[in-house]
Amino acid sequence: MQATSLIERLNADAPMAQRHLWLVEAMRWVRGDEENVQASVARVSEFLDSVQANPELQLRWRRWWQRFVETVDITPLLADHGFAPRTAFLSEFGNRLRKKALPHTPETTDLAELFDLLLPTRFDVRWLKALDSATLLRLRKLLIGTGEAPGADTDASTDDYWQVALMDAMISCVSQVSATGFASEIRVRMSPEAQEQKPFHQLPSDLESLRRAVRVHGAQSPEALEAATRLRNQLDACRHAAYTVYSHLEEHGVSVGIVFRLRQLRERVVRVKELLDCLQSDQPERATVALLADLAQVGLDNRSIRALVAASSQLTAAKVAERNAESGEHYITRNAAEYKDMLGKAAGGGAVIGLTTWVKFALYGLGLSAFWSGFAAGMNYAASFVLIMLLHLTVATKQPAVTAPAMVAKLKDIKELGAVKRFVDEVANLFRSQVAAIVGNIGLVIPVVLLISAVLKFTTGSAMIDVDKARHTLQDISLLGPTLLFAAFTGVLLFASSIVAGWVENWFVFHKLHSAMEHNPRFTSLLGRERAARWANFARANISGLAANISLGFMLGLTPAFLQFFGVGLDVRHVTLSAGQVAAAAFALGLGVLREPSFWWAVAGIAAIGPLNLGVSFYLAFRLALQAQNISEVNRQLIRTAIKRRIRVAPLTFLIPPRVKPGTGDGTAAPHG
Repeated sequence: MQATSLIERLNADAPMAQRHLWLVEAMRWVRGDEENVQASVARVSEFLDSVQANPELQLRWRRWWQRFVETVDITPLLADHGFAPRTAFLSEFGNRLRKKALPHTPETTDLAELFDLLLPTRFDVRWLKALDSATLLRLRKLLIGTGEAPGADTDASTDDYWQVALMDAMISCVSQVSATGFASEIRVRMSPEAQEQKPFHQLPSDLESLRRAVRVHGAQSPEALEAATRLRNQLDACRHAAYTVYSHLEEHGVSVGIVFRLRQLRERVVRVKELLDCLQSDQPERATVALLADLAQVGLDNRSIRALVAASSQLTAAKVAERNAESGEHYITRNAAEYKDMLGKAAGGGAVIGLTTWVKFALYGLGLSAFWSGFAAGMNYAASFVLIMLLHLTVATKQPAVTAPAMVAKLKDIKELGAVKRFVDEVANLFRSQVAAIVGNIGLVIPVVLLISAVLKFTTGSAMIDVDKARHTLQDISLLGPTLLFAAFTGVLLFASSIVAGWVENWFVFHKLHSAMEHNPRFTSLLGRERAARWANFARANISGLAANISLGFMLGLTPAFLQFFGVGLDVRHVTLSAGQVAAAAFALGLGVLREPSFWWAVAGIAAIGPLNLGVSFYLAFRLALQAQNISEVNRQLIRTAIKRRIRVAPLTFLIPPRVKPGTGDGTAAPHG
């Protein structure tokens, strides 16, 4: 299609929807096949040539443009495009869902709503930025007009219109910045210095000084330039004051809502500066097209729900990883003494899981419905995991999700000499710890289950399960079935429980519940001051572990029931629980089961479940921690290379604890060979 035929369809008297649809079509024509930016720039030049070469088309265009300017409101585009309607995370989340689900209409007087139809792709940002100065000058002259057409704007009147629109947009943005700065949840978390300086108090008066100077002396007068400089400096002071809130969040807990509001404030400050550039630049057309390109980019970015969640929860993810890192240090053994201690704790955990296996089969015999069966199983798992935690024992599969962040925390100073080597040492320490935990868990869960089965057989005449259930159990855990998929899915649940734990602990700290439990009059009057203090300290020390264990227990029990309701046949396979179930099945079937292939396929299934439980949960937690610590891809490759080298050079360090240096007696490990 030629530019002339496009312009000939212009009709200033057409209904609003048709006028705006013509503009949408024109932008689509400029965009072309979205492969060549210079081709789009050439189409803009072709459009300008066609209009300027024909007085009739020029007149028609100016009448159309005048009607367009009179019927649309540009201020919402300049001030609010790309920002949340309300400064709250959930409202913006819902707003983006609505934009994705519902179509836009061109029949609107709000240019911000029309803008997404005009420039809907990232290619639009590229061709806007590629427009040269000569083309921009011609486009500005065409849009402003020269007064030749009846009713057309003169340069001065059009400049006044643009100037008023810019000032209105700045007033709106500055008002939002001030409102955010005065919000109690932001103000009380600023540093004492920022609160004393009160930068947000001066912001409205600086904007009013600029508005008065522009109205009286002009946008580029010395008075206006000086007022603009004061406004920029005050905006920077407000932004720096808001940044101090992050320090408070890192120390006292993170809120996604507060982080979202801080990001909105920062982007509003940037928008005001862009509007100032358009108002006072020596090349207003260049500043304007830069603003339009930025508006198009922001519009694209702010349609993404994933980007919203990632941007607002990045600090929360970092805090969750940090809190998990604190917990994970307890699960990494670095010498022979700690290795033996881990074996003992894991053996104790295996003994408790043996009792859990017995209760699981007893609940199965009740014949409950799917939901209540899953709920009862979740209660059983959660109670067992909490008991293991309170007894200071351990379950192997719960470790990777919290040990991975602890390892990545070692990479904060990766540029220091020996940082990578120390990290590889931690990998070896972790791997040994996991092996010890699995050996300890399985090493005692099996004899405990066999012992319980023998006692039941002697006292009641029947084992823990009957023969049919035993064969069904072996079939479920067999490597020939979907065991690998279920084991990987269980690894995801293990990782999810660590996220729940970190989030709950962050929530506990953010809302100062430790202090509330210790000093709240209702608590102290009910429990007494000493007991309230003990309860508060216990909750602060164990809130993460309780959240992790309870959430994991109910996820293991209820998730399969919920998925079955939707026809998804996913189940869970936990290595320690599965080992106990196979032991119970073997006892029910007798020694002859050792000659059956189904038993050995179930044993092979257990051998595969353990690495998948550990590997998937560790991988997900490790990825999260790497992102939280901003470890670059180059450094990640360096880490992978170092680990591979250690496997080739000293593979036994991943299985055997390091020797203690002679004469130290303090557990200091001798260096690896």
